[in-house]
Formats: sequence, structure tokens, C-alpha cells
Amino acid sequence: MHFIDTHTHLFSDSFDEDRVEVVNRAINAGVQTLLLPNIDLESIEPMHDLVDQFPRHCFPMMGLHPGSVNVDWEKELEVIKGHLFSGRKYVAVGEIGMDLYWDKTFIEQQGKAFHQQVEWAKELKLPIVIHAREAFDEIFEVLDILNDDTLSGVFHCFTGTLEQANRALDYGNFKLGIGGVLTYKKSGLDEVLSNLALDCMILETDSPYLPPVPHRGKRNESAYLLHVAERLAEVKNVSLKEVEEITSHNARSLFQLD
Repeated sequence: MHFIDTHTHLFSDSFDEDRVEVVNRAINAGVQTLLLPNIDLESIEPMHDLVDQFPRHCFPMMGLHPGSVNVDWEKELEVIKGHLFSGRKYVAVGEIGMDLYWDKTFIEQQGKAFHQQVEWAKELKLPIVIHAREAFDEIFEVLDILNDDTLSGVFHCFTGTLEQANRALDYGNFKLGIGGVLTYKKSGLDEVLSNLALDCMILETDSPYLPPVPHRGKRNESAYLLHVAERLAEVKNVSLKEVEEITSHNARSLFQLD
């Protein structure tokens, strides 16, 4: 099988002691394609280094995470823009979006940064990877303005309601990123996904965060994607092979992977 982890922070310092081993564990587990979302200016170099080390398996995105939007956000966005338009191949503009869970100090700036990066994605014909924590309404507000046939993307780490899922999918060219939360008993995500087609889903770990059962409380890694896939197969009452085939097809199509 060839699974695709569409969202993993393997360049994080959480993996400094065993990064190569973690990548190889993923590959050996059948998770052979790893998509890396950028976070801030400091993450760019280690992300590029990992891609250069594993060019057949690791593929970069470029964006400014909403949690990294601060007083210098405009200067940082200029650096992000320089990389996006440098000619280097990126599979998406991400990780971008809005996060109102921890801090609303820069809510206006987060919205402006998201809006700008969506416009760059459209110009470059790249999908966007959306971080939408406690911010679906704000995200929808921007997409209502900017969405058209040229825009595509994924709602990363989707944990919303069925209504929010359907609204996201109504934009036409968007998928839902499904990760470890699906394995949590009280998440309610299984009930939401039981009402949706596999055609709208892609798989992710968001490692080192949100480890699936049976690894809760530990560092997450891309090899654990199989636990998410197995749970999704149960929820949709299909085989693991079907989950792999459909979600991997969805990911290849969305991110224009070879």
C-alpha cells in the first residue's frame, strides 16, 4: 500500500534525535509520501533540509501559520512570498488560516495574512492548507470572497460539524484532512464522517501533535497514519485497501503529486 501523510511536521525539533528513523519507519509502514507544511521563518531551513535528504518521499509547502502572525507579520510574509515565487517546487500554500483558540490579539492581522496567502495560491495555481481552529466563520468569510474555480485546498485537521463540513465542501475543490482525532472516543468525528463520502477525505497525522489511539499522550509520527486509516475503514464500513486507494488518489489529485 502507498499511504500519503498530507500534513506532518517532521522537521520539528521534536524529531531532532531520531528524524531519519522516524521517516524510515513511515516508509516501511507504507506511508511513503510525506507532505510538510511550513510554520514560520525558522522552520523553512529545516523543512528544506529534510526535503533535500528525502526527495522521493518528502514534499514541502510554504506559508505562514496563523499562530505565527505577530507584530512583524508583514515583513515575515514578504519572506514567505520570496520563497513561494522563487521557482522552487511547493505542493501547497500552507499552513495558513486562522486560530482563535489561544489568542485573539492578532485576529485582524491573521485575517489579512490568510487573505493575502490565498491570493498568492490562486496566482501560483497551488492548493491551500487551512488551519481553522475556533475560526470556521472567519475562514468562510474570506473564502466567500475569494473562492472560484481556480482555488482548491484542504481543511486541515477537520473536527467540525456536519454543517461545517458541507459548507467547506460546497466551495467545490476542497477536501477534509482526517487525523488522529477520529480515533478519540468522544470526538464525535466518526458520526460526522459516516455521513460523508470518502471522495472528500485525505489522511494526515499533524505529527508530532494529535497522536491517534493507541499512542495518545506520546509523540505522534507519520507511521501512525495507519491507525487513522483503520478507524476510517471501520467508520465507512470499507476495506483498508479502499481507504488507501481513495484517500491517496484524492491527495495526488489535490496536491498534483506525480
